[in-house]
Amino acid sequence: MKLGHHQSFLAPFGAIFQNEVLLNSKRVAPYVLMLFSIFNAALWSLGQGSSYYGQELLAKYGRLWAPNSDYYISHHFGGYALGIFGLPIFAALIMAEPVRRDFRLEIDALIFSKPVSRSHYLLGKFFGSFFVLVCCQASFAATLILLQVFHPSGTVVLPFRLLPYFKHFIMIVVITYVLFAAVYFTVGTLTRNPKIVYVLAIAYYPLSMIYAIFFLKPLPPRWRVLLSPLMLREVEVQPWGQSPEWVDQLVVSYTPIMFANRALVILAAAVCLTIVYLRFRIADPPAKPTKFSWLNLSADSEVLYYDPPILQPTQGSTASDLSVRVEKAEARETAVPSVSSLNTGLRANLAKLAAALGVEFRLLRAERSLVVIIPLAVFLPTLELAFYRVVPEVSYSATYGTGTARTLLFFLIGMTVFYVVESMQRDREVRIEPVLWAKPTPNFVLLLSKFLATFLLMLSVMTISGLTAIAIQLLRGHAPVELYPYLVTYSVIVIPSIVFMAGVSVLLNVVLREKYLAYVVIVGVGAVFFYLYSQGYNHWLYNPTLYRLWTYSDLIGVGSGRILTQRIYWLALSCLCLALAHLGFRRKSAKGLIIKGRLGSTGWALVVTLLSLVLAVVTGSMIK
Repeated sequence: MKLGHHQSFLAPFGAIFQNEVLLNSKRVAPYVLMLFSIFNAALWSLGQGSSYYGQELLAKYGRLWAPNSDYYISHHFGGYALGIFGLPIFAALIMAEPVRRDFRLEIDALIFSKPVSRSHYLLGKFFGSFFVLVCCQASFAATLILLQVFHPSGTVVLPFRLLPYFKHFIMIVVITYVLFAAVYFTVGTLTRNPKIVYVLAIAYYPLSMIYAIFFLKPLPPRWRVLLSPLMLREVEVQPWGQSPEWVDQLVVSYTPIMFANRALVILAAAVCLTIVYLRFRIADPPAKPTKFSWLNLSADSEVLYYDPPILQPTQGSTASDLSVRVEKAEARETAVPSVSSLNTGLRANLAKLAAALGVEFRLLRAERSLVVIIPLAVFLPTLELAFYRVVPEVSYSATYGTGTARTLLFFLIGMTVFYVVESMQRDREVRIEPVLWAKPTPNFVLLLSKFLATFLLMLSVMTISGLTAIAIQLLRGHAPVELYPYLVTYSVIVIPSIVFMAGVSVLLNVVLREKYLAYVVIVGVGAVFFYLYSQGYNHWLYNPTLYRLWTYSDLIGVGSGRILTQRIYWLALSCLCLALAHLGFRRKSAKGLIIKGRLGSTGWALVVTLLSLVLAVVTGSMIK
């Protein structure tokens, strides 16, 4: 049956579109973007009262802005599109790879052997990747919508609404990132080098500042609105200093010049895609020619042949009379390398653990997401301290230390869960798990190497963040700098929380054995507990991060003993999780509790399980 022109275009386009969505669903970057979007939506809405301006509003008016007011919704989407937490970089991670991936895997010849034109291929790749990007961004909007229903008690919320979220999300976020996506897709497709796209995404921040200061600022207001990719407003509303009731009544509308700006952005994206269509080549770009060198071949040289003489017996003697004298050679001492066949015992297992840990570090070093996540984890916790007024609690160092620890802890928890889950599932996804299991390696080496690698990575991020906070404190002149508040806050609050989350993540991966199911369980349980904490149900026994249960005065004052007891309680539960993960690990390298008269790995896991359980019960009973 002959298809119409419209259907003949949609069939290959839809196939490529669907395939691109499926490929992105197996990548890491979309899920990281969704987690960051959900986290920031919850942080910006529920953490309003933790900021210094929010505290001033509470002190003056007794309430905050309604999180679902029209102005506050557009304010959230504006900050989200601006890239405060790195959205342009995440967009580059998704849009830089679609075409290059096919050429890197050498399946481009197979694709173009089918009846697929350039327009089918390029548009399917672009819109498939952009659809994934918009779905990830929609998690930010969906979280804001759900927070209208699930919010802390005492929060002033306007009647439930949907239209403002949809309107501002399309106008501020989606249309803006059509241009971002088109630029990244154009550069990535024509150069087939994602590193150039990543550099361009990082350069967005200084370039946008230069563009706003030196190009847009001298222009009249209408031209500034028309030529701004992020769509500035003709008249900027300043809610600072106004009452929350006044802000809640504001209605954000879009003028004709702002609609013209959005049309211009879409037109610029269409121009980028047209350039891709005209310049795209199916073959790889020619490589840079190498310099030729002359190879001087030597002429034939003279060859001399020598035939050794053949010994013939003389007359009157036989061949047996010919004798060869053999002299006894002097024996020499030769160094023989030492060889040990020991494969068990503490020393050998520690060597295996060190080797496995080195492999995990090399894999983490090759992880491209660290280029995005680590700068965000360092930059965002110190953002408020760098640009807002800092009121010292006990000292400036204590305020800087506690301020960074509270926000940094949420980032580190998300990063811990992500990297533990990915490392636990990596071996199975690349199909080398049977090879690893065939090696004479104990189970605890395979589990602890992933646990320790993630923990040490989080420790390094925490150290960099602390050094950044100290540098900001010095630059702002808030001397003297004391190291003790930083050390106490990070070691008592942050480190035990990371250890517990890593242990729980290892256990869930062993039990569930499915990456996405583990993510769903962890995020779902975390959301439930976060909602309970915001409602006031934040007892010490089920609050591993001590959310809203500590201040720096408690760490150095009378309440320090109770906090230390609680941290020991959670560290004991962390050891219990790791021991249970070892017992539940499906690879049984050695069966039996006792092997050759000694406790085997299973026996030691049982001992650690019992000791951890006893310690957790004892310390838990001491917490009031």
